[in-house]
Amino acid sequence: MLRFIVIGITDHPNPWFPPEVMEIIKQGRVFSGGKRHHEIVAPFLPADAEWIDITVPLDAVFEQYCCLSDKIAEHTIIVFASGDPLFFGFANTIKRKMPEAEVVVYPTFNSLQMLAHRLVMPYHDMRIVSLTGRPWPEFDKALIERVEKIGVLTDKEHTPATIAQRMLEYGYTYYTMHVGEHLGNPELEKVTTLTLEETANRDFSMPNCVILDGRTIEDTKHFGIPDSEFTLLDGREKMITKMPIRLLTLQALDLPRRHVLWDIGFCTGSISIEARLQFPHLQVEAFEIRPECEAIIHENARRFGAPGINVHMGDFLTVCCDSVATYGTPDAVFIGGHGGRLKEIIAKVLTVLAPGGVIVMNSVKAPKVLTDSHRLWDEACQELGLTQEAPMRIVLDEHHPIEILKLTIQQ
Repeated sequence: MLRFIVIGITDHPNPWFPPEVMEIIKQGRVFSGGKRHHEIVAPFLPADAEWIDITVPLDAVFEQYCCLSDKIAEHTIIVFASGDPLFFGFANTIKRKMPEAEVVVYPTFNSLQMLAHRLVMPYHDMRIVSLTGRPWPEFDKALIERVEKIGVLTDKEHTPATIAQRMLEYGYTYYTMHVGEHLGNPELEKVTTLTLEETANRDFSMPNCVILDGRTIEDTKHFGIPDSEFTLLDGREKMITKMPIRLLTLQALDLPRRHVLWDIGFCTGSISIEARLQFPHLQVEAFEIRPECEAIIHENARRFGAPGINVHMGDFLTVCCDSVATYGTPDAVFIGGHGGRLKEIIAKVLTVLAPGGVIVMNSVKAPKVLTDSHRLWDEACQELGLTQEAPMRIVLDEHHPIEILKLTIQQ
């Protein structure tokens, strides 16, 4: 069984190690870490030391570890990692890829701790988000939830500038950004406090990290966005799911315990946007055939501060569901438009819908008449062998009532 000793270091070019760690290094045979780590610790390594660079793909790195396991005394590999190796660090990777391995950790301060120390800022209440090799969802979630203090680990793609640009695009303008560069390096370390506008057009050297301070946040979050605030398709008020119906639709979709919502026929994007804001843990995939709706959903998403909605343009029946489902298998589907092909759409959804998933559609009901949408829904359920729940009938005004139709796929 392999044994890993993971030693945390900062960006200091002349690190100090306690006697216990120095003895471990002195007795070591095989070492590993990033190229920058190698440059920092090279003077401390034994003359006959063997070094394994940690580079992507990581599977190749772990293959090297396994190949060396029979050649190493005590089967020990000493790894150098940044900061606290258990804080979004390499010790977590070892535990995930080699759960049977023994792991011993000697941590130091991580970069966000050091930045908070430089700012003399308490950080016990800080939400931590890693964008290092990761996409935006957790960061977007923190913004939508209006977290006052956010610590962000960056990379070459998710830089302080691109982070600031995303925040400005979606209206999260009330944060101050603190950027720490080369923390722990007495010659290169730099801490800068800027507005988002200042940060958006500025370059920073790597490595760096960010703390966002939004203590001046004013809570303007809607519970039910007024219909009049949406940009509409050709200004047509009927081309939007009205706010009370929208909220009841989200309730029918049972979104608090869902993970991935597909909104088919999004039009203005009102369902997608309301769902994103009320349930920021959701992954939202929105589909629409009318090309003019693409600009509309993006405008509305920016207006209401709803980043992270993936938009798919074109005929849903030609979409490769498996490729979309790489973002997560849908367990909630709303059908806002079907173009008379409802049975085909439901049948396609069933090929990817998670067990226990729900499908919901709204139908405007004329007096004493079963509408085309409701008739198509009933026919689709019968032909596909689906059991629907009792419709929920809502009357908002003197006009036609609306029925919320729902079916749940058995687990």
